[in-house]
Amino acid sequence: MSLESYMNEVGQKARAASRQLTRATTEQKNKALFAMADALEHARPRLKEENAKDLENGKQKGLDAALLDRLELNDARIDGMIEGLKQVATLPDPVGEITDMVYRPSGIQLGKMRVPLGVIGIIYESRPNVTIDAASLCLKSGNATILRGGSEAFYSNQAIAQAVQSGLATAGLPEDAVQVINTVDREAVGLLISMPEFVDVIVPRGGKGLIERISKDARVPVIKHLDGNCHVYIDDEADLDKAFKIAMNAKTRRYGVCNAMESLLVNASVAKEILPRLADALAEKGVELVGCEQTRAIVEAAPATEEDWYTEYLAPKLSIKVVADMDEAIAHINQYGSHHSDAIVSQNYSKTRAFMAEVDSSSVMVNASTAFADGFEYGLGAEIGISTDKIHARGPVGLIGLTSQKYVVLGDGHTRDN
Repeated sequence: MSLESYMNEVGQKARAASRQLTRATTEQKNKALFAMADALEHARPRLKEENAKDLENGKQKGLDAALLDRLELNDARIDGMIEGLKQVATLPDPVGEITDMVYRPSGIQLGKMRVPLGVIGIIYESRPNVTIDAASLCLKSGNATILRGGSEAFYSNQAIAQAVQSGLATAGLPEDAVQVINTVDREAVGLLISMPEFVDVIVPRGGKGLIERISKDARVPVIKHLDGNCHVYIDDEADLDKAFKIAMNAKTRRYGVCNAMESLLVNASVAKEILPRLADALAEKGVELVGCEQTRAIVEAAPATEEDWYTEYLAPKLSIKVVADMDEAIAHINQYGSHHSDAIVSQNYSKTRAFMAEVDSSSVMVNASTAFADGFEYGLGAEIGISTDKIHARGPVGLIGLTSQKYVVLGDGHTRDN
């Protein structure tokens, strides 16, 4: 079978499965999710074996430490996948919910019903746990999904797919509701994003290059974020002990994630007090610092370039800028940031309210780490991705973000006269 024929067959199966899912009950979907969790637990040894193949191949190909970290499936991450499935099963099912019911002057009742998007194509790179996040959220929201993971996680993804489809079969749902592409041919991506007759929306998860390519070439609507250039601003009215903990957590909890702090903005009034303390702690963690002239007058750092302010490092590197006030911090974030997640540390209520209103990002934190920008932390169970778009879905995309609404009209023999 040619690749084009294979992808058409995948698309046809997904479309058929999506129509069957519109009849699935919440009980069936939850049964499938719990069955997937059981299947993953039983498949744990095999998951690790298949993941070891991917890790070895990755090392042979020279993948860096950050990518290998994202690729690894250890016991803790398998536990997280299982817990994610169970948590999604406990979430309210949004499908079929009718809201905003009103009587119109004609006597009809008008409302909105929440419905699945249909078929969701998801393209992602090295993190195999995305396979479970995507499968669980798409299923609970009544969507069929086509998953195209990165070639570096091929064996891991195929093993996970078997557990997912086992869970679907246990619940009497179509196994084609979740399909993982079984080829590493890159042309499969080009075909997947060009099938509007089968696919309703594409969600790319990965590096900026991948997402830019998908956004440019897709013939299907895309839910995306290009990068996560996140900021923490330490205000002159900040509790500096809180600021220290928040900045360290935002940067050093994990480096290769999109909610990690990449730029630190510090009010000039407190820079000499907080920056040396932070610089010492970051140096102990091996974090490379680049900064503006004022920063370099206080701590040891390389000169920051214009490009640094735009850069998502996904690595132990941080850019630091000393700013005159909150207005300058907001202007910097809105100019150089990626509209992902940004935080302010301040005890001044009026300032924090202004920061929340004026920073143009999908998540804005007050006295909290940007690391909280995550579907699991937001109570979504898991997330399909983070959207920095302003239409349809914004921020971590969970169940609600994977549904739409349609108008429903209820009458009792009503006809229109004019």
